[in-house]
Amino acid sequence: MKKLSFIFFLFSISVFSQIEKYPVFAACDSVTISEMSFCFKNEVEKAIINEFKVPEKIQQENFNDTINIVFLVNTSGGFQVIYVNSPYKELKEEVERVFTTLPKITPAKYNNYPVEMQFVFPLSIPLENNIQEEIKKKEVIVEVIQPTKETKEIIKKVTKNTLFPEHNSELNIPFTHAEYSSYDFYLNNADNSHTAVKPYLYSEITKYIDLDAQKNKLIKPKSTWFGKKLLNEHIAFVKGENFWFTIDPGADLQVGKDSEDVNTFNNTRAIHVNGAIGEKFSFSTSFYESQGRFAKYVNDYAESIRPDGGNPALIPGRGIAKEFKSDAYDYPVAEAYLSYTPNQTFNFQFGNGKNFIGDGYRSLFLSDVASPYPFFKINTDFWKIKYTNLWMWMQDVRPELTVDGAYKQKYMAIHYLSWNVSKKLNIGLFETVIWDDTNERGFDVNYLNPLIFYTAVEFSTGSRAGNTLLGLSLKYKLKDISIYSQLILDEFRASEITGSDGWWANKYGVQIGAKYHNAFNIENLYLQAEYNAVRPYTYSHDELNLNYGHNNQPLAHLWGSNFKETIGIARYTKNRWFANAKIIIGEKGFDFSDGVDTFSYGGNVFQDNDNRATDYGNEIGQGNTATVFIGDLQIGYLLNPATNLKLFGGITFRDFNPNAPTGVFDKSNSTWISFGLRTDVFNWNFDF
Repeated sequence: MKKLSFIFFLFSISVFSQIEKYPVFAACDSVTISEMSFCFKNEVEKAIINEFKVPEKIQQENFNDTINIVFLVNTSGGFQVIYVNSPYKELKEEVERVFTTLPKITPAKYNNYPVEMQFVFPLSIPLENNIQEEIKKKEVIVEVIQPTKETKEIIKKVTKNTLFPEHNSELNIPFTHAEYSSYDFYLNNADNSHTAVKPYLYSEITKYIDLDAQKNKLIKPKSTWFGKKLLNEHIAFVKGENFWFTIDPGADLQVGKDSEDVNTFNNTRAIHVNGAIGEKFSFSTSFYESQGRFAKYVNDYAESIRPDGGNPALIPGRGIAKEFKSDAYDYPVAEAYLSYTPNQTFNFQFGNGKNFIGDGYRSLFLSDVASPYPFFKINTDFWKIKYTNLWMWMQDVRPELTVDGAYKQKYMAIHYLSWNVSKKLNIGLFETVIWDDTNERGFDVNYLNPLIFYTAVEFSTGSRAGNTLLGLSLKYKLKDISIYSQLILDEFRASEITGSDGWWANKYGVQIGAKYHNAFNIENLYLQAEYNAVRPYTYSHDELNLNYGHNNQPLAHLWGSNFKETIGIARYTKNRWFANAKIIIGEKGFDFSDGVDTFSYGGNVFQDNDNRATDYGNEIGQGNTATVFIGDLQIGYLLNPATNLKLFGGITFRDFNPNAPTGVFDKSNSTWISFGLRTDVFNWNFDF
């Protein structure tokens, strides 16, 4: 057998000085410090090559390539495989087996403290292809936790044939609650508490999570083009010297039935194009062509918020629908954005889509329950601060605000400052203002200043020229548990709060919740509990267009206001299998629709809050009180990790019990069963 090759690339972070000592095998105890790196490399080389057995399947398929093994020596001197760049499960399993045979050694040390070091070992298959090359001695850098800019370049070279180019881009990670629940765990453990503003950038997350390694674990060895594209890869991946782009079809194909005898379906065909030009500029565009009919309670709600102009419905979270056949909806949706990151401090985005601010399943600040809207966003990340500025263009589609077929426009600006007070405590400060085109003011340049205090601007431009809200969030992290909360203030008077007389304009909401990762030491078991309560009239206004809503949907909590709810969530994943369960128990106050009592009881954010029944004695659940119970279970299988294509089946039980018909929902007890195939890149919010 020819002599075997072994070339190491070290990637690490070092801020101040050089390493004192490499990891040490017993055979290297007597060598000088200058020879330790050479000795260490040779010992690892011998141990791997002598033990490695090429799997029979790999030999039969005449596999001829180089696999890159990324591993580390931890602070206890143990070896740990991080990532194997190979589509073959058998090769990965053999690598992992070989590394379990390696002895525990003396770890690397810096200033006499054990530190972690990471390495890449390229191994050629067949083994005979390895050729011994002399390794030059050189100074090395201290290995701590994060890669430097230089080592990131090495990683890029090692993984140049990655199936997932988006991982090294400035693109957004599609926001779904199930996917993001796993990211929180890694970010919290890495002492990053800036987890509220979503979606995240891939470039943010890859500092803390090896996404390539996670997805490569799921790769199915396939030799045919169709098998690779269906189960592992992007449909089209074009890469040049300084650019790349991917093209993927998407789908959301569902069939089902609810207990109120509605045959449900959804037929979404989509196209997703993602790409990058250089390292700082990325882009994404998606188009969805959809037809669907949902459970009766969803159809009823969609029709109740229909826009002026004759369209039959507005699909919650998606957009305006036109009629499809006689009892279904056709609802096209387009989303796109540009993302530019000139340096480590700033990211700029302009597009049409959604944003979310909060650590909970719900958000009282800004949620993704409304349909997409144009936005411009600046994220500024420095020291212990992440500061987000967000400007949005909204519209009101109600008949009373529609003129000559044109919907009434309004604008929204947000500040959110996230401060990592310590490794465990994070504080967030939220401020937003909504204004419209009164007196032809258009997009008010006063709110373009990213540092201005919006409340002061609103007052200076006229006390009724806008609607401001303030918020405070807290998050505290334990080992596997994080506790989070939000407080939203729409309007209040301190003397009235302490008086406990239920003054109508004490408009605020509270959230408190907890997340438990790897619960009870069960890997990938995630549990979450959350409580939300919002007082009557919160988010509403006495000027029709200054409410906290867009396209007849709330911009914060899906239920609007005048409610309280408790949520329990459990998620579990095993390889490509997943299961999600959710229970919601709540109480909400609706208005009466009997034609006699026409007052607003504070549950609909689009109602004029001057039309209230009383100034005092207001409490959560007042008016037409309804109790709500929702139970949801979904089980599925991830078909393609590159596109997040999933097979799933689910069942939703909903019990809705109002004192009187609400005008939208009557008393009902329904069960909705559905199954299908979905490219899972956004949240469906049907739990109302």
